[in-house]
Amino acid sequence: MNNKRLLSLDILRGITVAGMILVNNGYDESFEMLEHSKWNGMTPCDLVFPFFLYIMGVSTYLSLSKSGFRPSSPVIWKIIRRTFLLFFIGLFLNWFDHAIEGEFLCFDHLRIWAVLQRIALCYGIVSVFALTVNHRWILPSIALLLVVYSIILLCGNGYAEDSTNILARVDLSLFGYDHLYHKSPVDPEGLLGTISSVAHVLIGFYCGRLIKRREVVGDKVQALFFVGTVLALVGYLLSYGLPLNKRIWSPSYVLLTCGMASSLLALLMTVIDIRGHRRWATCFQVFGVNPLFLYVASEFFAILFGYLGVSNAVFEGIHSVIPHPQTASLCYALSFVAFNFLLGFILFRRHIYIKL
Repeated sequence: MNNKRLLSLDILRGITVAGMILVNNGYDESFEMLEHSKWNGMTPCDLVFPFFLYIMGVSTYLSLSKSGFRPSSPVIWKIIRRTFLLFFIGLFLNWFDHAIEGEFLCFDHLRIWAVLQRIALCYGIVSVFALTVNHRWILPSIALLLVVYSIILLCGNGYAEDSTNILARVDLSLFGYDHLYHKSPVDPEGLLGTISSVAHVLIGFYCGRLIKRREVVGDKVQALFFVGTVLALVGYLLSYGLPLNKRIWSPSYVLLTCGMASSLLALLMTVIDIRGHRRWATCFQVFGVNPLFLYVASEFFAILFGYLGVSNAVFEGIHSVIPHPQTASLCYALSFVAFNFLLGFILFRRHIYIKL
């Protein structure tokens, strides 16, 4: 059983990617639970990106363990290539959003940071850590990163929802206003927030270590449930001093969401890998085996359909049948998820796996 691929990993990854596409593509007015929290607090929508970073940490451990964590030239080149590819695809999507409107030379106000850029940095940093640092330092490193970030937040007015926030001030001084997110004073994927995001991926990395070092799936499940319970409890208690906040990726948010992701992974292992109930999960497996490709495709088509008027036409058609605006928005988002599923299903049936 230890040498078999755990389908539950692909399913959790697929659930997460499908969720990312769903919450990113509501049209007009969405249900509150499908929107990110405005500041402090957490909605179901706020779970999808942290779940993805968690599972990326797990996958990074399992992938690099195949080479014994030896920093060989092929392994190092793969890490460098993937890090830069993800970062520049993120920049391309930001550029494409302007270019499709005719602003081909928009480099003076091109947003630098976004989801793929954060994924790239976290993947690159954690991969280098995995190859160069003794793994007994995983937990101390996680603790150090979260403590340092907590001090930065507490001393730098990090919970202020305005330009006095240290996260906003650092991004503004380093990159300038024109290259940042403008819908809130703090860029939700800004530079300083990468500190706690790296800790987030390292927690997933540590859970990948727990999975790999246990031969029996039942033992893996117990370890993940235990870690998930401890993390969720500590994160919840910490939220009384450092509130949950996705936009600044607060330490309590890291611990609570990693705990929830670990517990969900353990539950999926029980249902899928131990009890064998797999048929229901095929749709999520489609997203899980080509996760980054389908996420990038969804962002590309969302921009393209918006420009061509396809999004508006589809939504208006749905809205004419379903007058309730939030329900119509949800149906539109589900139809967009279905479109990306069909794209992924074609690749899945042909056993095509696109690795970014």
